[in-house]
Amino acid sequence: MGVVPESPHHATYNGKLYRFCSASCRDKFITDPLRYTANEAQSGESRADTFYVCPMHPEVRQDHPGRCPKCQMHLVPETQAHEGHGSTHHHQHHPASGTQPESATGPTATPEGTVYTCPMHPEVQQDHPGNCPKCGMTLEPSIPLEEEDNSELKDFQRRFWWTLPLTVVVTVLAMFGHRLGWFGMQTQTWIELALSLPVVLWTGWPFFARGWQSIIHRSPNMWTLISLGSGAAFVYSVVATVAPGVFPSSFVSMGRVAVYFEAAVVIISLTMLGQLIELKARSQTSAAIKSLLGLAPKTARRINADGSEEDVPLTHVHVGDLLRVRPGEKVPVDGIVTDGRSAVDESMLTGEPVPVTKRVGDKLIGATLNTNGALVMRSEKVGAATMLAQIVQMVASAQRSKAPMQRMADVVAGKFVVVVVLVAIATLLVWGLFGPEPSWVFGLINAVAVLITERKSVV
Repeated sequence: MGVVPESPHHATYNGKLYRFCSASCRDKFITDPLRYTANEAQSGESRADTFYVCPMHPEVRQDHPGRCPKCQMHLVPETQAHEGHGSTHHHQHHPASGTQPESATGPTATPEGTVYTCPMHPEVQQDHPGNCPKCGMTLEPSIPLEEEDNSELKDFQRRFWWTLPLTVVVTVLAMFGHRLGWFGMQTQTWIELALSLPVVLWTGWPFFARGWQSIIHRSPNMWTLISLGSGAAFVYSVVATVAPGVFPSSFVSMGRVAVYFEAAVVIISLTMLGQLIELKARSQTSAAIKSLLGLAPKTARRINADGSEEDVPLTHVHVGDLLRVRPGEKVPVDGIVTDGRSAVDESMLTGEPVPVTKRVGDKLIGATLNTNGALVMRSEKVGAATMLAQIVQMVASAQRSKAPMQRMADVVAGKFVVVVVLVAIATLLVWGLFGPEPSWVFGLINAVAVLITERKSVV
């Protein structure tokens, strides 16, 4: 959306006027102006002696731009970290020139410093969305974003429900088709092939992609088993349908070569169902984490050195800042009372319904509720160091952690894949070298049978 020069949505930051296309974009700029003015600061305005610090960890300081090694947030010029935070008339974005950073225009802007990790391999972390290089799963933010991306869940639901009827029909035909006598067996084989194609190639595509990724990165896991077994069953059945003449006559039963379309589609549908259950469970956990994050206030009332007061975003509060907590407001961060007396409701943390009296020198915990008196506090822990942030981090880590049985299953699956492939290769060689003619045809078919049997064992 374009920005007109006379736009009523405007704000001033560091003495410069910014105009916006809408009130929502202006609010985003106010929340974190450094995110949208970082390019301006780096385009020649920085001096050789400029130092860069982390907004969340002021002790992190270096002479060049980069990311904080503790929280991965972008480092900002030291002058902005102090002066800019003090003038939080910082008001967001879309410069009067009409240029408007893309991240501020969308409804799902990602906060700076967001770390994405794999649900199955928590050691995989990066600063942008993508897929896990080990298993191909979609990476998720380590701390859920305010606007959660459920695109993967919706995509899997669509794939599952649209192809579930096809799986049911293929299974019924495979189990009872010869008794029902609706079609000739060769005709039934072609019908099974046609109905199986969408299930295997569309519904099962994410699993084959993940299995391929696990092979490329030499990290065999359950996706390797599922994709290898299902793919072998499907390819074998397609060849048996399209070119049954390549098989020995002993493989013909009831007028056709036996096929395994139902095995391929059933395991793919069951796997997709399991993925839906897992994604919904993680979505519910993410909702609980976001509820915890919602306990903290969005702004704090900071007392400046000259005695003036201003409301600033919580991300602009630093250790040592003096903050005023008025009656009915939440304590913004962890700190200590320096002036005043009041009763603070700490039930969100302790479960104790009776407010606790706080005097000078007493500790305050962020997100607790100040009830009836005014307090002045000095911040001691901000950002990821607060008690609430630590609780959120513990819940998020527990969500991504694996049970001992799951870890053992991953190890067994990785070794099982290698064993199955070796057995299949050995079967091919033994039948090809020592079996009856046509020996290599028998060897290839039996090697595929090993992979199909392995796949059935996964079910």
